[in-house]
Order: sequence, then structure tokens, then C-alpha cells
Amino acid sequence: MRTSEASDAGADGFGTGNGKPDGGLRQLRSTLWRQLCAQLGSPLTLAVALTAFASASIFVVYDTASTLGGVKRELGLVSSALSARIADVATAEVTTALDTTLGEFPGIVSASLITERPMAGDQPFSMIVPAGSHGLLSVEAEHASAVSGIAGRAGAAFALAGLFTALTMRRRRDADMPDPIQRHNYQTLASAIPMGVACWTSAGEMIVCNDSYKARLRLDGGRVSYSEALVRLIAGGYMKMVREDENTRLIELHQKDGACLLIDERPMPDGGLMTMVSDVTERKRTDLLLTTIREEQRQLARRYHEEKIKAEAANRAKTNFLAHLSHDIRTPLNHIIGFAELMGHQTYGALGDPRYVDYVQSIKISGEHLLNSFAAILDLAELENGQKVLRTDPVPVDEVIDSVERRFRGQVKRAGLKLSVSADCGAVLRGDRLALVRMVSNIVENAIRFTPAGGSLTLATFAAEDGVVIEVSDTGVGMDQDRLSSLSHPFALGDASFARDGIGPGLGVSISRAIAELSGGHLVIDSTPSIGTTVAISLPLEAAHGGIVAAE
Repeated sequence: MRTSEASDAGADGFGTGNGKPDGGLRQLRSTLWRQLCAQLGSPLTLAVALTAFASASIFVVYDTASTLGGVKRELGLVSSALSARIADVATAEVTTALDTTLGEFPGIVSASLITERPMAGDQPFSMIVPAGSHGLLSVEAEHASAVSGIAGRAGAAFALAGLFTALTMRRRRDADMPDPIQRHNYQTLASAIPMGVACWTSAGEMIVCNDSYKARLRLDGGRVSYSEALVRLIAGGYMKMVREDENTRLIELHQKDGACLLIDERPMPDGGLMTMVSDVTERKRTDLLLTTIREEQRQLARRYHEEKIKAEAANRAKTNFLAHLSHDIRTPLNHIIGFAELMGHQTYGALGDPRYVDYVQSIKISGEHLLNSFAAILDLAELENGQKVLRTDPVPVDEVIDSVERRFRGQVKRAGLKLSVSADCGAVLRGDRLALVRMVSNIVENAIRFTPAGGSLTLATFAAEDGVVIEVSDTGVGMDQDRLSSLSHPFALGDASFARDGIGPGLGVSISRAIAELSGGHLVIDSTPSIGTTVAISLPLEAAHGGIVAAE
């Protein structure tokens, strides 16, 4: 159904909606008036109505003028007769004479002498005439019967005009109503639709409706007009226009109990329209929930963006801090290492006690270890913050493995381990040779550190269609799931109870993973306690993004 608040249209056509959900009695009266105009919409009905009411109006005007004219004529005759009768009567006896004479004129209610003419002059039911030496005579006729007669005849005239109009409208409604066969077809169609359906003529008369529509409007079996159904739907709620064009009107009806109905109106070929009412309460609640979720997602995204900016600022601050720290600490460390080495060589003379030589050597080794730790921290910070640019040169994978094998050959032998190398895949990567060697070296160094004597290490490469896999396996102490998951964070340390040559700062795996990801690949670790650990690094043949720069 439609409302003036929602559509500015009646049952006979689709109008241009204003989309306002608010309304009131003024809008409702306006809608009902338009509905009446729709019922009078045919030229014949309008012609009959205008002719009938115009004729009634002309008759009322003529009857009123004729009645008032007759009253004036009667007043004129009576006033002349009374004036003549009191002309020779003494002034003191005029009132008695007038009262006696009034009995002869039943239509006159009063007659009296006045000294001057009133400003208003003669009224429709009174007259003032000269009375000779007595001054002026005012005569007033009885008007109640005249007015009631005019009103009665006017009412009869307009009632007759209304009767003619009503008969014409009834004939038009009967003509608009479809024949029984078409009516049966409409009823069959309405009954087959699960939602509430009603069909209307262009005059707003209900043709058929199904049970669901009756339940929506709480109809008791009787029929209602379009305007009556409109009033039932408006009561207690408000309507909002959703869409309106030449073929469709969609309106949302929000009821007091929180329910929401979607009202879909479609024109029918015979000039009427079909109304379909469906309950969309759950859908509206779902839409509201989705809107709430989207708003929360926007807020979370905004918070994420803010936190990301803060984190990036913190990373930049950390990098700047580490850069300054590197300069402030590396310089004195280099001095310490240099002087320790100079003293160890006893360039300017013997140190005396041989223990001093051992102390100086310990100072040098500790300084170099601390310097290497700071270098690793700075390298990781640069890799994570995207400040380190990797080259994109052609790099044979087998050469990387050979370089790592030569570097750790002596260390493996001293640790009592067996190193097996299977590097014959022949693949060529585009990347940074030094970074790739360091990436594999960090993993091999960890494997040596946590593999007991008599164990073995394996370096292998496997070529794929679009990449290569570098695999480092050992038969060391292995790790449980908790320790394995901690390796995803920097400064994660292995089992200090076994580690050969002590434990470093715990950045080897993090640096290797950062290099692998900046190279477009990724690093995966699989480990079992007391069995060993396998680290697989997969890399693409082509450099990521055509050149590996800082990850954004």
C-alpha cells in the first residue's frame, strides 16, 4: 500500500515520492482526498459530479435571493400600512396602536419608533420607514422559518447532487471490476504466492486478497478499499519510500512492535495494481548487524592503521637508536680489540706474567664476540625495516652451497661431525650472493652448535619448475613444539645445556628468515627432540618485484 508520506500517489497511478517517513492527519486527509479524486477520475463521472453540484449551488443562490426578496416586499407593505395608521395617533398612544395592529400581520415580530436611522441601515429581515411627526418606524419580520426553509431546500439540492454522483461512481466501480473468470484467476494467483497479496482496481476497490494479506491487515472476511487499507497500515507506524519508478513502488513499513514489512506494488494491465507485503524484519536485523560489523571493522582498520603507524615509528626510532648505539659502542670496542691484539703481540715489550697474555686474549675474543652480536642486531633491524637493499645478480645455487661447505669444513671436523653435501641441481637464482651465503651459514652454524659429536649434517638442493629448495638437516638434539614456535621471534635461544661454544644472541634464524622473505621465498623448520632438525628454504628463480628492496 501507499501513503501520502511515502509516495504522493493513489491506487490509480504511480507518483513521484518524497521519501519522508514522518506523517500526520494532514497528509492522511490529503491522501484520502486524492483517493476520492481517483475514484472520480473518469470524464463522465467528473462531468456528472460538476454538473450536479453546480446546479445545486445555482438553485440555492436563486432560492435564497427569492426568499429574501419576498420578505423585503412583505416588510415594505406592512411598514407602509403601519406608518399610515399611526400618522393621526397621538404620540403617547403609538405603542398601543402598533401592538394592536401587529396581530393582523403574523409574519411581523416587532414594530417600534426610533429617533434616528442606525449606521448599519436596513437588514435582510428588518425595514425602517418615515412615520411622519413620530420620526422613524422600525419593522422586523420573523426570520427563523425563512432561514430554515432556505437551509432545508439547499440540503435537499446538494443531497440530490451527491446521489447522482454516487450512482455514477457505483456504475464506474462495477464497470472496473473484472469478470468472474478473471477474478478467479487473480484469486488463484494470489493464493499461490506465499506473501500477502491484494489486487486493486484503478478506483481503489479490492478485487481479491489472500489469507496472508488478511492476517496482515486483521481483516474479518470483509473487503476494504485502498484508502481503508492505507489507514490500517499507517496506524501505529511510519512508512519510508525505498524505490519508485514507472513499474515498481517499494515501501518499508516500520511498525510499533519493531516489525518491518516490505510493500511491493506493481501495476496491472487493466489499470489497477497488485500489492505484495512481506515480512523483512529478520533481514533488516541482519542488515543492521552487518552494518554494525562493518562499522566495527572500519574502526578496527582505523585502529590497526594507527597502531601500524605507531609501530613503524617505533621501528624507525629503534633503528636510529641502534645506529647511534652501533657507532657509540663499535668505536670503543674496536679500540679495545685493537689494543688487546697489540698487547698480545707484546710489541712494546714483555707483559711480564704469562697470565696477562691469556687475559689479553680473552679480552680480544670477548670484544670480537660482542662486536659480532651488535653487527647481527643492526643487520636484522635493517632487514626488518627494509633499509637493506639486496642485489639481484645471477647466483648459481651450487656455488652458494660450496662456499658454505668450505667455510665450515674445518669447524665440522673439529666438532667430530660428518658433513654430506648434495649440491648438483644446477639452478641459477637472481639475488644477493653474500646475503644468500649468510642465510645458509646461519642455519649450518646452528646445526653444528646443537649436534653432538658423532652426528651428521646434510646440505642438499632441489630444483623445481619455478624455484629451488635448500635443505639443511642434522641429527642433533632437536626441539619440542614450544621451543620451535619461539624461533619465529628474534633473540630466541636454543638449549643452553648442550650448545657447543656457547649461545649467541639468538638472531641467526631470524636473519636467515628475513633474507629468504626479502628474496621472495620463505623458511620452514621441522624438528623432533632427540632426532634432529631440518630447515627448508624455498626461493624463486627470479628476484621478488624485479629487485629486492625493503619490504613495505
